[in-house]
Amino acid sequence: MSSSSFEKILEKEGQLIYSNVGDSMLPLIRQGRDLLVIRRQTGRLKKYDVPLYRRDSGQYVLHRVLKVRDNDYVICGDNRWHRETGITDRHILGVLTAIIRDGKEVPVTEKMEYFCPDPGSGHARGFRSAVCASPAGDCRRCHRA
Repeated sequence: MSSSSFEKILEKEGQLIYSNVGDSMLPLIRQGRDLLVIRRQTGRLKKYDVPLYRRDSGQYVLHRVLKVRDNDYVICGDNRWHRETGITDRHILGVLTAIIRDGKEVPVTEKMEYFCPDPGSGHARGFRSAVCASPAGDCRRCHRA
């Protein structure tokens, strides 16, 4: 599917299902193995939403909201360290609502567990909470938000 049709599909259908390219959202999203369900966004995003947005350069990105500010969002991929600012509501096309994994649709609006990306920690994180399940809270990757 041509990425230039993302906006058209969301406008017409209200939903877009596609596969991603890249590893910036590992372990939540696995390149070439998962299908992503994106719904058109109405209103402001919330902390931990995963929006599909278009940068001013034209690049399409699917990363997590770490902070909601008055005029923009602070956004970062789960498998990245660099935080992006300056993403405003005009950039937002839709929001991730589910992942189709192994033929089963898994909503991302419910807390689900997956392994923390900090190698060797063994900690688990929730999709939406982005908070390490470790009571010690000693995982720097999970507690960076």
